[in-house]
Amino acid sequence: MRHRNLLIGTTLAALLLTSACAATSDDAGDSAAAPATSSGHGHDYKPPPAAAPLRDGERFQELTMARPYTPQAPEGATDEYRCFMIDPGLTEAAFLTGSQFLPQNHEIVHHAIFFRMEPGQVAEAEKLDATEAGDGWRCFGNAGVGDSAWVAHWAPGADEVLLDDTLGYPMPPGSRLVMQVHYNLLAAKTAASGTDQSAIRLRLSGANLTPLNTALLTAPIELPCAPGESGPLCDRAAAVADVTKRFGAEAGGVVERLNAGCNGGRAPQVGTSQSCTIPVQRPMTVHAVAGHMHLLGRAISVELNPGTPQARKLLDIPAYDFDDQAIRPLDAPVQVKPGDSLKVSCTHDAGLRRQLPALQELPPRYVVWGEGTSDEMCLGILVVSAAA
Repeated sequence: MRHRNLLIGTTLAALLLTSACAATSDDAGDSAAAPATSSGHGHDYKPPPAAAPLRDGERFQELTMARPYTPQAPEGATDEYRCFMIDPGLTEAAFLTGSQFLPQNHEIVHHAIFFRMEPGQVAEAEKLDATEAGDGWRCFGNAGVGDSAWVAHWAPGADEVLLDDTLGYPMPPGSRLVMQVHYNLLAAKTAASGTDQSAIRLRLSGANLTPLNTALLTAPIELPCAPGESGPLCDRAAAVADVTKRFGAEAGGVVERLNAGCNGGRAPQVGTSQSCTIPVQRPMTVHAVAGHMHLLGRAISVELNPGTPQARKLLDIPAYDFDDQAIRPLDAPVQVKPGDSLKVSCTHDAGLRRQLPALQELPPRYVVWGEGTSDEMCLGILVVSAAA
């Protein structure tokens, strides 16, 4: 997942941290003492249960990829991000009030993000689709077309979560969705099929609702090789060059911009724990929160106004489980305003490489922010609306 920080902007694009942040580092992680984590990639996945009953004004619509797709990672990589445009056929304004992603081949589907494509962006997306053979187009990070808005996502454990029926993501007439699927081919050798034809069940409302947005918080990843590990990629510069080779120059730029934005451009603070504190620049209401890391994640939290008497944890997952990335609705909406700050914190454990079958055969590496399953992320996801 790559994005623009939505406390600064309101749409998805390349990650640009322009506000002042503060990073922290902690080398106290202990692989032996840390809590158990998931083995990793949806192996215990079960199809989602039937959706909750429709509420007043809602209807279901299920959209499926046109044809099965066979993922192909770039040379030297084990992951592909592929974008597919799907058309809900909207002739009137609607609001997206819920969704259930239906991964057809859960062995290789790492996560999926759905971006709203405005009617004026459709021609550009169709042109992009036509430039590549087969369905869709390669799209590491965002949808690859303008500032498309994040309106839904799925990761293991993140089935449909319904918020108040007065809330929804706007879907104008003629708008479409771009389904970005992250395929992890580390597991392809055990998959029943090398193809995927995933779908999504939309919950749409014709009522006039309060518009939702998605705000994203990121922190750097500066995780050294574990004690006893060695190899060329244990060098940070080599690891950044490797991420750049696999995902392009923008990927390497993200690593450095995260350090510049969250650490003031000082030397990276190497360690198992990282955080970033971001000033809020506009008033908003937070309705739900989620956290995303990869297979080395141990803990993640999002805190409002850290270090003050008003400090409050909006998300606190002390024992992260890759297979439980559900959105957590707040007990009551939380108002944030300019002058407040939000802090996302993550702890990772390089020692897990020796325990997880998906990573055991890979060479040790210094882990930085990256799109691949063997890379890492520290991402807080907030579902927000304008201030009440």
